[in-house]
Amino acid sequence: MHDDAVLDQLRAFFTNSPVALALAAVSGDHPLILVNPRFSDLTGYAQDELVGRNCRVLQGPADDQEARGQLRAFLEDETAANVRTPIVNFRKDGTPFVNLLYMSRLRALGGATRYIFASQFDVSRARPELLQAYDRDLGQTLTRLSPAAAESGMIVEGTLATIANSAQTVAQARLTLADLDDGAIL
Repeated sequence: MHDDAVLDQLRAFFTNSPVALALAAVSGDHPLILVNPRFSDLTGYAQDELVGRNCRVLQGPADDQEARGQLRAFLEDETAANVRTPIVNFRKDGTPFVNLLYMSRLRALGGATRYIFASQFDVSRARPELLQAYDRDLGQTLTRLSPAAAESGMIVEGTLATIANSAQTVAQARLTLADLDDGAIL
């Protein structure tokens, strides 16, 4: 299937997703191809402000080397199926938040990575039950994405592992945000 047709199908899927989603190219600096309305709501950026740019624009001045290292390792290792890590991001207005970032590969049936799929969730101000709802929604999104991708001749690489302790993830995000407010991680 031609890339334009694939992107049209993915765009329709993204628009109807209840979670923040982004799609990036695998070549060059991994520029964003699509972001959905939930992504725009989360970050304050409209799709046309981000398409063609690397999502790194959200990282701002935070010195979050561990998370950045995990993301680089995922992108550099073609055999890595997915990655999930909290990372400090900044909204368009400069407001920091801790983003629980999930990235996976969309592969052609022949095995080549066609796109990088990503989902974002603000855990810095979330309650554990909202994180559990996000995990459920993301799991359903991935389940629905698999057949849609298959129709386009692609497979979704990897699966989502549910967070073992949502309360701990939210608590750690709040500590990270407090450190950020105190200037400790800038």
